[in-house]
Amino acid sequence: MDTLNKKESFWKREAYGAPLWMLAILIGIIYVVTFTGKMQDDDMLSIIAIMFSLGIVFNAIGDRIPIWKDYLGGGTMLAFIGAAAFEYFEILPAKYSEAITYFYDDYGFQTVFISLLIVAAVLGVNRKQLIKAFGGYIPAILGGLVLAGIFGIGAAAVCGIDVKAAISLYVLPIMGGGNGSGAVPLSEMWESITGESKDAYYSQAIAILTLANNFAILAAVALNALGEKFPQLTGNGELLKNPEKYAMESDKEEKPKVGLYEAAGGLLLCCAMYAIARLLSKTIPPFGNNITFHMYAYLIVLTGLLNVAGVIPAKLREGVKQCSNFLTKPLMCFCMVGIGIAFTDLGELAAALTWQTVVISIAVVAGAAIGAGFVGTFFGFNFVESGITAGLCMANRGGSGDLQVLGAAKRMNLMSYAQISSRIGGAIILIIGSVLFSIMA
Repeated sequence: MDTLNKKESFWKREAYGAPLWMLAILIGIIYVVTFTGKMQDDDMLSIIAIMFSLGIVFNAIGDRIPIWKDYLGGGTMLAFIGAAAFEYFEILPAKYSEAITYFYDDYGFQTVFISLLIVAAVLGVNRKQLIKAFGGYIPAILGGLVLAGIFGIGAAAVCGIDVKAAISLYVLPIMGGGNGSGAVPLSEMWESITGESKDAYYSQAIAILTLANNFAILAAVALNALGEKFPQLTGNGELLKNPEKYAMESDKEEKPKVGLYEAAGGLLLCCAMYAIARLLSKTIPPFGNNITFHMYAYLIVLTGLLNVAGVIPAKLREGVKQCSNFLTKPLMCFCMVGIGIAFTDLGELAAALTWQTVVISIAVVAGAAIGAGFVGTFFGFNFVESGITAGLCMANRGGSGDLQVLGAAKRMNLMSYAQISSRIGGAIILIIGSVLFSIMA
């Protein structure tokens, strides 16, 4: 609750435009109806009410707990973990957890969130910066992948696990771009190439990936803290070092003032870009067995081309940014509740907590961050931002993991780069996996 002023008395404090006492009453009403089971579980407004009211409270608490607020991700992380705990321990009635999962995942609210972030992020930089950044990004991803492999195999050797298992069950699933575009197709490849059960492979891979995703979140918090300690390593959310070198005349112009209609126009632009990207992802043939160019990857490329062509009016760019800011600032806690309930199973995490898995997962995640950060510096990137996007966003659970990592790092504006890691980087992993599985068979 950024608007809360600690210096004022309780009765004068405000958050979300309301006095704090009034906000407490509004949230309390929602809680009473929800936890008595009287809230509907089959309409959208009920689900929004539950998610938002939980998120606001978790966010406020997390931003005020000593140590947690500075070193463990603050309010956004407590919203995610707290919601996951509410679901796992059935504090929140099961029918609402199922409804939230449907709304956020199956019905696709997360798609709205990520698509707006991508379009706003890609249009938010000038075309010279965009070309420079994209030109060096794939090498940064590959740097993270190489060091993740080296660290992972080394840690596996210490733990008494052979190279085959280290690569197939740890490095590839963790770096594979998430579940649907990573662990699932990898398990299918595993069965088709080696003849071994895809179900057995998937159950191990997804547990390891889920654990590594949480280490990636903690690593994002650590990199953010590293940047605060050593300012020369970070651009405070800017991927490129010395972005002023790529400034254009248009950057000196005053940003146009926009209102509700421009924001609506920005949403319409995002919808049109999504429609084209979805069409292309469904109609263009896959690149080999089980390898496709993901819809988000098309969205990044198409939006980038529009940016380079300079055809999007300044007001429309600002309109998209306004929509994106609405989700990433006042509604961020709402979105993290959705991720915690829809995509996080604390039971899976507990099952994966063997000391060997912990050691190897930490090693892979650390290698990804260090390798991507180090290689990125050779291409004019800031170490922290490169490590977060090209490294940690390869080592998480895809779209939901990107939101968690960037939220923990306080760098949501880097979503377009995160999605390159999850989608294009994930496709690279599938290609590598098909080759390595053939060698291992």
